[in-house]
Amino acid sequence: MAEQSPLDQFRAALTAASRAVAREHELDINWTSEAPSQVGNTVRVPMPGRKLEAEPVAAARGTADSFALRMRHHDPLVHRKGRPVEPVAGQVYDTLEQIRWEALGANAMDGARANLAAAMDRRLASDPILRAKTAEEVPLATALALMMREALTGEPVPEEARAGLDLRRKAIESAIGDDFARLADVIDSQKDYSERLKGLLEHLELVATTTDTPEPESGDDPDGEDEEQDDDSAQDGAEPQSDATAAPTEDGETDEDNEGETSENEDGDVDPAEGEEDGMMPVRPNRPWTDIPEDFDYRAFTDDFDEVVDAVELCDEEELTRLRTYLDAQLKGLQGVVTKLANRLQRRLMAQQNRSWDFDQEEGLLDAARLARVVISPGQSLSYKVERDVEFKDTVVTLLIDNSGSMRGRPISIAAISADVMARTLERCGVKTEILGFTTRAWKGGQSREQWLAKGKPEKPGRLNDLRHIVYKKADEPWRRARRNLGLMMREGLLKENIDGEALLWAHSRLLARPEDRRILMVISDGAPVDDSTLSVNSAGYLEQHLRKVIEWIEGKSPIQLVAIGIGHDVTRYYRRAVTIMDAEQLGGTMIEQLAGLFEGE
Repeated sequence: MAEQSPLDQFRAALTAASRAVAREHELDINWTSEAPSQVGNTVRVPMPGRKLEAEPVAAARGTADSFALRMRHHDPLVHRKGRPVEPVAGQVYDTLEQIRWEALGANAMDGARANLAAAMDRRLASDPILRAKTAEEVPLATALALMMREALTGEPVPEEARAGLDLRRKAIESAIGDDFARLADVIDSQKDYSERLKGLLEHLELVATTTDTPEPESGDDPDGEDEEQDDDSAQDGAEPQSDATAAPTEDGETDEDNEGETSENEDGDVDPAEGEEDGMMPVRPNRPWTDIPEDFDYRAFTDDFDEVVDAVELCDEEELTRLRTYLDAQLKGLQGVVTKLANRLQRRLMAQQNRSWDFDQEEGLLDAARLARVVISPGQSLSYKVERDVEFKDTVVTLLIDNSGSMRGRPISIAAISADVMARTLERCGVKTEILGFTTRAWKGGQSREQWLAKGKPEKPGRLNDLRHIVYKKADEPWRRARRNLGLMMREGLLKENIDGEALLWAHSRLLARPEDRRILMVISDGAPVDDSTLSVNSAGYLEQHLRKVIEWIEGKSPIQLVAIGIGHDVTRYYRRAVTIMDAEQLGGTMIEQLAGLFEGE
């Protein structure tokens, strides 16, 4: 047997230590060059390099320790039940829960304390707190996490983050009083900790106070409906956070690149598109239906920095080829499934386009089925058939794919694969296909927000981020020329925030300009529109209300057929014709069924 390398020996030791911490004898550690992740009992942590230098080794240990402590001390059901639906409150809640389980490990084990500190330093390296010049630029969840960590473990705030934290520390301490001490008293109980955490969120005015909540009427169940809403608001897709302090998650994403996305989807997987340049992740509020005010007026503070860009312009040819190769590797594992789906759709479409026959005609081609009648009674008429063409409307389909950060990992891979298969299949059937994506150019505002700050922060500025709309494949472009472009969805740093309403209008306007008789717009998303910069300075449902108005207009007045597929979140609350899937693996089949239904419905 070949002798183990030092890297293999380190992995074996790390696996044994993590199993002991988690009290899970089947836990396994693997290396990754991408985002740390957890799928079932397999944990992927950053490869420390073959030289096993001290800092990356400590960061790898800290990441593994955080995963292990989460498995030991964190109950996802308790977390989901207590998590608030408000975006910022949800971020803080997620982050401080991570601090709780890491504090339990740090206080019990000095080795884990040092490892977790190294992992924290790595996460902070990309956090805005290090670049903040004003209190508004300091992420609240990061500031609270550092203060809570200090209170629970005695660990000092890292030197590089101290100046940024000082910009908000006094205001936070004034608002929360002795909340940190009260939380420290119940650190061993996630349920009690969660209950007291609600008080901290109320003191920070991130959620409504209990006195503001109307009492249930007599006969109502005070728990049932609220619990259902809580579960709906944080189901399998769970609410991502925006801060560098968040933990490795169960669906395969961690704070090291997500900077705080928390997800409870155990089927997740992570692909090479994981790293985000600023370490931010959008939040998925998916609030209940709210009436849109009559005076609601949506606008953008500026559109000077928006862009509509072809996929080939966002990276060089060599990288695009590499990303496409990676996507093809993912496709191999699903080859049998996607081939069956593609063939099924092609049969259904071709069946509508095939020629048919009119029978019992006076003249035409001799009908073989009537041959016996012709022999017996040659003078009998109506023994012929005439071929006729079935009218099949000229059709174009646009696939509009959510390119937000919460789609990263398995969902975006499956979306890209499904779009690829769909484009190939529809092209064989003579149906043109356009593939579009939508995201933003930056996390938390970009140049739009900088311009707003420079102009003195005028109130209610409207949409406050730079849009990025991506054309992966034009309708008239052959699939073979555009196939490489779809690999761009796998690119590190591409997926950021999402403003669905304006993306829908953009895709809709492109379809309106098409000459085809039948035009179909299919939206693939995983929840509500989210842009932290916009939502922080406008009303809570600003983007969602605009999306609802756009959908209502398209469905009610446009000749374009609109259908939506939600991944992990219920989009039937927005779209009249929609379906929700809980597993990204269902996407290809669902797309085909929805399209086939639209074709057969006419």
